[in-house]
Amino acid sequence: MLRVLLLSLLSLLGTHGGDAPAYTSIYRDAAASGTGTLRPKLAGGRCPQRLEFMACALLSPDPCFMVTPPCMSEADRFSLEALRHIHREMDDDQDGGIEVEESVEFIIEDMQQQQTNKHNHLHREDQHITVEELWKGWKSSEVHNWTQDEVLRWLKEFVELPQYERNFKEMHANGNTLPRIAGNEPSFMSVHLKIQDQQHKQKLKLKALDVVLFGPPTRPPHNWLKDLLLIISVVMGIGGCWFAQVQNKASKVHISKMMKDLESLQRAEQSLRDLQEQLERAQEEKRTVTVEKKNLEQKMRDEMQGAQEEANRLHVLKEGAVSELSRLRYAEEELEKVREALKKAEQDMQASWSVPESLQLWLQLTHEVEVQYYNVKKQGAEAHLATAKEEAEKIKKKRSSVLGTLHVAHSSSLDQIDQKILEAKNALVEVTACLRERLHRWQQIEWLCGFPIMKNAGLPSLTSTLYPDPNWMMKSRLSYPIGSGVDVTEDSMPFHCLWTN
Repeated sequence: MLRVLLLSLLSLLGTHGGDAPAYTSIYRDAAASGTGTLRPKLAGGRCPQRLEFMACALLSPDPCFMVTPPCMSEADRFSLEALRHIHREMDDDQDGGIEVEESVEFIIEDMQQQQTNKHNHLHREDQHITVEELWKGWKSSEVHNWTQDEVLRWLKEFVELPQYERNFKEMHANGNTLPRIAGNEPSFMSVHLKIQDQQHKQKLKLKALDVVLFGPPTRPPHNWLKDLLLIISVVMGIGGCWFAQVQNKASKVHISKMMKDLESLQRAEQSLRDLQEQLERAQEEKRTVTVEKKNLEQKMRDEMQGAQEEANRLHVLKEGAVSELSRLRYAEEELEKVREALKKAEQDMQASWSVPESLQLWLQLTHEVEVQYYNVKKQGAEAHLATAKEEAEKIKKKRSSVLGTLHVAHSSSLDQIDQKILEAKNALVEVTACLRERLHRWQQIEWLCGFPIMKNAGLPSLTSTLYPDPNWMMKSRLSYPIGSGVDVTEDSMPFHCLWTN
């Protein structure tokens, strides 16, 4: 059969002229002696490029002549060998063909990709891919015709290993070099491309497999909607930051004003405390003056008694005088002493003038009732102050975060706190003025009456003394009894110090 084919080739060679007669004797010898002597005789082991190649393909065992289109260069030979290696890796059952299931499994497990629809590009209508079909697909691929610049661009943009660009240039790598990388040819990447990093080798192999089997890489379509959403998000973020900054600044100004009002309120509270301390000191001084007054009265009584005794002594001397002159002198002295004693007695009487004891008790009761009203008003002012302080502390805590600042800025709490601080401040000012007026007024009353009023036995004792009858009809507003016939209204209370609800 082989000899018949060779003789047929001889007839074809005779029709082409040129170098055909030179190879006619070679083919005749091969037909006579077998195919073993054909390859060494043909151009030193190389097959001719015309119709003689058909004879080489029939007679030579080289894989390059067993596929169509045949290998035309050393680069094609290396590419074919790499594709045969890739085919063996994909053909799990080693039946000579790659099935769809084997392609999907190879893509998922070996290439580590989830895009299983890629096998459609590889198989198309062929469900059983042989080495020759894989070779034909590669030869017709766009990647096979890539230039060196296109390979370098693929290396930088898709593989993302630009550090090996120089190595690829020195190797003159083009599209026909990629199967050797995809097939992971021993020592090719290590020796020729000088890549030592195993991770880089694996990455380069997988990327090369992708373009060799499935064609040029395609970028996903640009998503303009995502860009629009991103721009909107950035604008909203910038606007939100600006708005937050403006609100934060406004809230800081408002809170600063509120803090100043609170400090003013605290100063008013301190002024009230100082005034209360002054009142206590005045009461203590009043008690001291009262004690000194009692001591002075006792001293005056002692002096009056001494003057009386001196007058008695002079009277005795007068009676016992021998001469009239002595009696006259003693009488004059006695008269003078009596005059002095009378003057002192008159002065003492004027100094020790006292009003009825019941008036003192009623004035003391009036003072204690007014103190009760004052205490109620003071407690109300302190309650306003405590509420304002508590709300201000809450605002201070909320200022520690941006969201808290925004919440404070958009809520009406700041206005409410300002109102509470203003109310507490006004209440403290009113209480302080009331305390000063009451202290001055009762000091003047004590000075005019000459007896203590602010220092007394206390409201319970005064009430029991002035209201001895338990059946007396009384009306109480602040824990003290008042007769039922008395109209307890704000106009009848002491001055402006009444507490009104």
